[in-house]
Amino acid sequence: MSDSITANNSQSDTGFGFGLQQSAKTNPPYIGRFAPSPTGPLHFGSLLAAVASYLDARANNGKWLVRMEDLDPPREPPGAAEQILTQLQELGLHWDSDLLYQSQRLESYQQALQTLQERQLCYRCDCSRAQIKAMGSIYNGACQSRQCPPQQEFAWRVKCIDETIEFHDLIQGPYLQNPRTEVGDFVIKRKDKLFAYQLAVVVDDNFQGVSHVIRGIDLLDSTPRQIYLQQLLDYPTPVYGHIPVIVNNLGQKLSKQHFAEPLNMNNKRDDMHRALILLGQNPEPAQHRLDVHQQLAAAVQNWQVQSVPKLATLPLLTEN
Repeated sequence: MSDSITANNSQSDTGFGFGLQQSAKTNPPYIGRFAPSPTGPLHFGSLLAAVASYLDARANNGKWLVRMEDLDPPREPPGAAEQILTQLQELGLHWDSDLLYQSQRLESYQQALQTLQERQLCYRCDCSRAQIKAMGSIYNGACQSRQCPPQQEFAWRVKCIDETIEFHDLIQGPYLQNPRTEVGDFVIKRKDKLFAYQLAVVVDDNFQGVSHVIRGIDLLDSTPRQIYLQQLLDYPTPVYGHIPVIVNNLGQKLSKQHFAEPLNMNNKRDDMHRALILLGQNPEPAQHRLDVHQQLAAAVQNWQVQSVPKLATLPLLTEN
């Protein structure tokens, strides 16, 4: 039987280590963030995540940051980042402090990787997708014990131990996962030399002092991996809350990959009102006639994170 590590990520205790609880003496300041990938303009699913994280930050008198996760240049059309920022401003979602671009943070990710290398917590891997699929899609650590590690075209994988990570999600409740048996040793730097999302997001959340992460439930199963990396790098663990994702009429997550329509800024009042309804906030029916700044101001005053539906998905075509 594997051991269990519980992440006590309440506001009074935001960090922990292997077998040791690192209690904060005082509550950290609330810092939330919205971190889009600039693979295209915002769609309605993006709006839902942005509004939820914004409202939770503002309702807690906290800061709300925007981070551009631009680590995959082949998937990022020119001008997409600027378009997203313009959309956020038009929607009344104004951020605090400077923008952070992950493409400018490569040295920090390399330093984190070097720390894991020095602690012998990661290793090189050149296994192909076909080889991993033959393992049952859960990587079995085949390259960890190789006497001659690969020298060209290899990824870096972090070593996972046989322990269960458990945390309490603000919205979804208790969640647990054993990364070793359910995911396997996972990639932190890809064969193409690009840093993986899991490492970059952990390094940047720590750098920006992020205390709360409100995002889509499609990232729920990534959270234990991120908590695991936080443990390995001696970082504190934020409070997490995962909202339902919007799906199209085929049941697919609304995304650029599934050809989601960009937000129409001519409909921003109605879209904001619909987002608040889907987040369980029960805005007044007439509120959709208010501009987005007025809707957001009212929503901040009445925000209840526990009213967000404890579901995995919500339909796109929900009626107002």
